Parts: sequence; C-alpha cells; structure tokens
Amino acid sequence: MIQTSGVIICLGYIFGLLFTAVPWGGVWILVLGIVGAILFKRRTTLQQLAQKAENAGSKNKAVPNTWQTNPHPRIWLAAGLVGLLATLYFQWRVPQPGAKDISQFVPLGNSSNQEQLVIVRGEVASNPRLTRSQRGQFWLEATQLDEVKNDKGLAGVPKGVTGKLYVTVPILQATGLYPSQQIAVTGILYKPKAASNPGGFDFQKFLKQEGTFAGLIGRQINVLDQERKWGWWQIRERIVRSQVRWLGIPEGPLVSAMVLGSKAVDLPYDIRDLFVQAGLAHALAASGFQTSLILSVILQLTRRARKGTQFTLGFLALIIFLSLTGFQPAVLRAVIMGFAALVGLLLKRKVKQFGSLLLAATLLLVFNPLWIWDLGFQLSFLATLGLVVTVPPLVNRLAWLPPAIAALIAVPLAATIWTLPVQLFVFGVVPSYSLLLNVVSTPLISIISIGGIISALVGLIWTQAGSFLAAVLHYPTDWLIKLVEFFSKLPGNSVAVGSISTWQLLAIYALILLVWLVPWWQKRWWFANVIAIGLVFIPLWHSTNTLFRITVLESGTEPIVVVQDRGTVTVINSGDEGTGRFTILPFLQQQGVNQINWAIATDFQGNESNAWLELLQRLPIKNFYEYSPKSENSIATQAIQQELQKSQGAYQPLAVGQAVKMGSIVAQLINDQLPILQLQILDQNWLLVGNIKSKEVQQLVKSGSLPRPQVLWCAPQSLKDLVIALQPQVAIASSANFDLKVLSELNQSQTKLFFTGRDGAIQWTPNGQFEAFIEATENKSSVL
Repeated sequence: MIQTSGVIICLGYIFGLLFTAVPWGGVWILVLGIVGAILFKRRTTLQQLAQKAENAGSKNKAVPNTWQTNPHPRIWLAAGLVGLLATLYFQWRVPQPGAKDISQFVPLGNSSNQEQLVIVRGEVASNPRLTRSQRGQFWLEATQLDEVKNDKGLAGVPKGVTGKLYVTVPILQATGLYPSQQIAVTGILYKPKAASNPGGFDFQKFLKQEGTFAGLIGRQINVLDQERKWGWWQIRERIVRSQVRWLGIPEGPLVSAMVLGSKAVDLPYDIRDLFVQAGLAHALAASGFQTSLILSVILQLTRRARKGTQFTLGFLALIIFLSLTGFQPAVLRAVIMGFAALVGLLLKRKVKQFGSLLLAATLLLVFNPLWIWDLGFQLSFLATLGLVVTVPPLVNRLAWLPPAIAALIAVPLAATIWTLPVQLFVFGVVPSYSLLLNVVSTPLISIISIGGIISALVGLIWTQAGSFLAAVLHYPTDWLIKLVEFFSKLPGNSVAVGSISTWQLLAIYALILLVWLVPWWQKRWWFANVIAIGLVFIPLWHSTNTLFRITVLESGTEPIVVVQDRGTVTVINSGDEGTGRFTILPFLQQQGVNQINWAIATDFQGNESNAWLELLQRLPIKNFYEYSPKSENSIATQAIQQELQKSQGAYQPLAVGQAVKMGSIVAQLINDQLPILQLQILDQNWLLVGNIKSKEVQQLVKSGSLPRPQVLWCAPQSLKDLVIALQPQVAIASSANFDLKVLSELNQSQTKLFFTGRDGAIQWTPNGQFEAFIEATENKSSVL
C-alpha cells in the first residue's frame, strides 16, 4: 500500500514526464508543487485553529486530529522537485545516435538514382515478421559496415559500427532466421521519413522510440553463424507451432496472440486490422487478464501449501510469462501488480489496487521514461485505472441486473470511459459497436485465452497433445472471428469525429476525474457526460460547416487533392494501391469525414492501379466521375461500380470538356490525349498537368490550350517548362529530388515553389497562405 505522500510523489514524477510536452514543463511542475505547498500549509493552519476552538468549547469531548493526516507541505514541494528532475531525466534518456551509429553512414541525398550498396554485418535481434508489402522484417544489431565498390560485389575497408537497424528483405531471404544469429545483409541504407501528410504514419518517430535511426532495404542475406543459441524465442516458437499445427491460419496465430500478445506472434494483418477497427485490440495484447488467470491457477493448485511456496511458484510463473511475451510495457505493468498481490499474500496484508497500479507505472517509467508517450502503455494504464476505480460504482448502479451480467457490462464500459479520449486524440475514430461487441465477445475471449494457456503449457511438454487441445478451440476462435466480421460490416461500424485537440483531451479527463473524486459530480455524472459529448461534437460541427480548405496530399505518383467545402468533401485522384488506406483515409478520419460527396478519377498514371476500392470499402462516395477511356469495361471499373451500388453512389464517365460542378468548385478536363484537369476554385484557377514533354508543352501553349493558372501542379520533369510558359503564382511538384541548377533558375521567377516529396502535404485556405505540412510540424515541435 502506498501512503498519501507516496501517491503525491509518484504523481509528481508522472506529471513531470507528461509536462515534457509543454515549454518549460519542468519549471511549471515545480511551480505547481510550490503552490500546493502554500495552499495546504494555509489549510492546515485553519484546521488547527478550528480544532483549538472546538477543544476549548468541549474539553471532555475527544476530537480527532484529522488535519494531521493531510500531507505535509514539504511533500508537495518534493513532488514539484521530482517532477522537475523527471523532465531532465526524460531529456537525458531520449535516444540519440552515437558517433559510430550506423545511421551516420547513410549517404546524403540517397535516392533510387544514387543507390549505394552496402554490406552490414551484425546479430539478428528479433524473429522475422511479414510486412504489409509481403517482405520479411527483423531488427539487426549492426557491428560492421562495408561499402560495395563495384558490380562484382567487392567491398572496401570495413568500418566498426553500432546501433540497431530496421531491416526488410524478400520473404524467402528471411525464412529460417532466428535471434542471436550472425548474418551479413547486402542492401541499401536509408534514413526513415517523418509523416508527410496529416494523420499519416510517422516512421521516423516509430524507429526513434525503438532507439533506431536508419533502415536497410536488403537484397541478399549470408548466414555467418549456423549455431542455434538457446533463447526464449524457441519456447515461443514451439508454442505457436503447436497451436498452428491443427488449428491452421488464422485461428492458430490468433490463439497464440491472445496468449503471448500480438507483438510476440506474427499475426496476419487482416485479422489484426479487423480487431483494431472493431475495438477489440486489447484482446490481442497479453496483459492483466492472462496475468490474473496464471496467478489464480497457481494459487488454486497450491492452496494447501505454505504462503512462501505460493509466493515462490507465483513469482516464477510471472517471470516465465513475462519472458515469453517479450517484456512488453502492458505485460510489465500487469506483472508488477501481480508481484504486489503476491507480496500482500505473503505478508497477509490487503493490497490497494490503485496504489499497486501507481507504483507499477512509476517503476516502469523510471526504467524507461520514454514509455510515457507509448500508446500501448497509455491505453493499458488507463484501462486498468478504469477497472480499479470505475467498475465498482458501475456495478452498484447495475445492481438491478444479475451480478455476472453487471460485471460483463461494467468492465468494458469502464475501460472505454478512460481510454476513449486518448483514442480520439490519436485516431479520431469511434468504433460504434465496440461496447456491445466487447460484452458479447467476452465469454469467447475468456474460453480462448484459458484454453490457449493450457494448450501452450501442454505443448511445451508434448507438442502433439498441445496441438490436440488447441484444436478444441477451433469453433470458439472461428465464432469470434465471424462475430468481429459481422460487427465490422454493420452500417456505421465506425464514426470519424476528427482528432480532438489537446485542450479537449484535458477537459474531458478533468470531467472524468471530477466524477471519480467529487461527490457532487458523481450524482450528476450524466451532466458531465453531456459536457464531454459537447466538447467533442460542437467544435467538429463548427469546423465542418465553416471550413474551406484545399489539401494537396503527398503521394509521389499523381496529384491527390482533397477539398473541404463547408460540409462537403471532394477527392480528386487516389494514387497507387495502398495510398487510400495509408494516406487518404487517415487524413479524412483526422478531419472527421464520414462521406465523400464527389470523387474524380483522371487516370493520371495511365494504368488501373488505384486506391478507389480501398476508399469505397470504408467510406461511401455519392458521385464518382471517371476519365479512363482505356479501361471503361475493366475489372477495376466494374469493381468500383459494384461498390458504388452498395452505398447507393452514382457512377458517371467523365468526358473531355465536361464541366462538373462540385459545391464551390468547377472541374473540367481540357485535353483528350494528355491528362490535364482545370479547377475553378472560388476566384482561383488551378491546373493539374500530368507527365508531358517539353515539345508538348510548347504546342499546348501556342495553341492556347493551357490557360494561365494561379496554382499549378505538375510532374517534376515538366516543372521548368510549365513555370516558364505559364508563370503561375504557385507551383507544386511531386518529387523531393530536383536539379539544383533548375531550382536556382526557377527561384529567380515570381513563382513560389513547393515539392510534396520535400515539404509534405500543401494546404491552402482563402484567408491564408499556402502552408507546407512538414514545415508547420517542425515549427510546432520547435516550440515544444
């Protein structure tokens, strides 16, 4: 049990880490500590005076010294100092590449035209996994770097290096690799990129959290050491193979993930995405449920043994489980709380769950303060906090139901209350049926988890017996997958409300804390709920109905333009396969868009590879215009038409010269041979020009086919000719690689240049200037 002073000190440390996101955060947390010390000193003095007065009035009446239970002012001051030190400790622990880190040897300006082959030697640090692009991926602890000097594969003088690499190789090259194996990988070094579009995945930040600053696109692997060293990965592999053997895929990996966690198991991405979108991601994370189950089984089997024996066996079981799951933050939190329960059992003292949770969080953040910004750690901590402090009052309010059903509803509801604000802040999407699905699926998840743990233990001793027990789980696992698929296909299965701001996040958590701690708010919880909903939807409604903004997304292939016009949304082009899922959809979700009113496909790429199907599977499109004369009856077009029919959308071919009015925008194709789209946006003329040659530019300009635009988008190879011929106010090109001589010449003109490959997405509003996403993000980061 943590005393009140210990709680305040722990909270001071945690809030100190959170204040690293605020300028001069350490100073602010110290000031708060000083203010707390002053306020509580004054409060103590008043209580002392009240006590003396009451004692004077009734000398024979015993008066409790309640004021003495309040924390001493120096505790608040100490908490402020701890918070200040926490901010300094956080900065000290932020990973930085060393002088010999392999990221220091990445060639500057490395591109597809300047590929420098290298040979990296090192030790495999993880089991290979399958990426979305069907390549093998693993982590490599680099020790030596050789540069390939010629086509014959001769290498130069090797350099001793340090650091960890994110390596991807053809899947067959990764087959059979295992941790601690010595290998040499031939490939191309690169530095990861930050997010180029709003709502996009920040690969650079992801690798930095892992202490990695470079990646390697591998082509070939040479194994230098065939000796198989023992490791926990062998036990994990034995368990997974035992469960997959008769269960098959995806049931086998799903059962293994529910036992060991998805980070320790190579779970197919379609299943992973299905559970995440439905709001069941926690089912794939080994944490509190598995820990509680393991301890319950151990204590039940040893109920007649001495307390010391129970403690020892429970301690060993938790250590083994922790080692098998790969020391994930959520599991570490659950195991530390399990240790606290065992200590309480040994000392015959009741352990306060809130105190053990706070202690677990503090210890983990002392071990790795960077976990304070790890989404998995945040959600695990908040969900557990909800179970500790919110489930009991919810069960009391549901007392009119049978206890089992009340608990079945209260547990997911409490976890949702505490985690939903963070999910809205990060993703901006609400799984509509998440709560109902959690209630319905809990019995299946319990059966699969219990059966999975039993089959895993048996499989370690006798593989075939473990496979047999796992096969018994086929129907529950299959039912769970079908149940999640059913809910995922229901209309409105997810609602995009847009990513909430920091002030909205803090305000909602302030309301949650008030309902938890203040009796007045506890009686008026419904009022707090109404305010929280208003905090989310009123700003969204106002923004949706007043915002006019044009965003040119960075896709690297063709111009993808999103127009938000006071409640209506237009999307022009969709890019390559994958662009819809990883570029356009995250942006629209962040903006709270649930429907595309108009869509135009102009066939800028000249092929059928596009992402419209990816968009249609998640968002309805009301009006779809397509200019693709080469593929009017293609399979892709037919698939698009079928998806449009499902959502009652209209498909219309787009003819050259046809003016399409979309709210405040008028779009028109002005050429039947080259992809040129003209947009009249308010009082501006935009021109989207595909890949054309210099002679074609000159011919079009002479014939008057190219009107002079205020804003021009074009391929980089056409940039110089088009800027000189059309002299636009703003020109946007898609590449990050450009000739410096050409750039110098263009900078002498009056045209302002943007390159989406360098600047990221470009945004414009009628009352503002063109803004580059990467520059705006860097400006915000520099302030923090």
